[in-house]
Amino acid sequence: MRFRRAKSEPKIAWWKKILLVVLLLALPLLAASPRHMTARMVADSENGTKVMILNYHKIDDMNISLSVPPEDFDKQMKYLYDHGYHTISPDDLYNSLEGNAELPENPVLITFDDGYRDNYENAYPILQKYGFKGTIFVITSFLGVYPNYITWGMAREMDANGISIESHTVDHKSMTDLTDEQLRSELVDSKRKAEEELGHEVDYMAYPTGTYNLHIAQLVKEAGYKAAFTIKYGNVDKASNIYALERVPIFQTEQTNKDFVERIRYIPLFERFGWVKS
Repeated sequence: MRFRRAKSEPKIAWWKKILLVVLLLALPLLAASPRHMTARMVADSENGTKVMILNYHKIDDMNISLSVPPEDFDKQMKYLYDHGYHTISPDDLYNSLEGNAELPENPVLITFDDGYRDNYENAYPILQKYGFKGTIFVITSFLGVYPNYITWGMAREMDANGISIESHTVDHKSMTDLTDEQLRSELVDSKRKAEEELGHEVDYMAYPTGTYNLHIAQLVKEAGYKAAFTIKYGNVDKASNIYALERVPIFQTEQTNKDFVERIRYIPLFERFGWVKS
């Protein structure tokens, strides 16, 4: 006889199942290894403030994982506001990592990839509602060309009002599939175009599809960027590679806001046991 799960029984996301197992395995370590925990806490202190970088794409009502509904995004921003988080810019983060500035308590960098039009129409007003900064990594050849992406006029307006506009390359091609000549073109040309349109230097980029390697990171540095962002899960501190900064991706799920809170709460636990950074 085969037994099937009742339809009313809620599904448990795979990552929650893994997290539960990890937590159970971790409990003995918490109790039995005070020396190890002390050493870890010292290392954490030496690495400075941990910064959470959230990674969004679309803020709209499409029923896909990359689209967070505006109503949910508003609730997530309210959660951050109510719990004392302070938004920062890429410059704030960079200056802190370089030891040239201190960050506010509970710093968070809110980022969006690609430059979708809904970032302007939906996310931007919500960020303004809470007095929050944000950062949009734009695909420079898409702006003003495709109707579902922001225009350069929109980019300039947001850039003047607390939303940093940075590079997501020219054409959003997977960088590990390109030659060095193509890589340099994607990096340099997108930087130059954004600087021409915005009227100031553009110092940061995010890897399209998250693909990169150390050679590509070196080319990013040579192209004149100060830092680069990945989709590797985790918080950022002084132990992070400045050209491979971690982020926390936020998706639409069956319980979007509950999963949002769980994700940001569990990052420190993962890092405490070395399960995030390598």
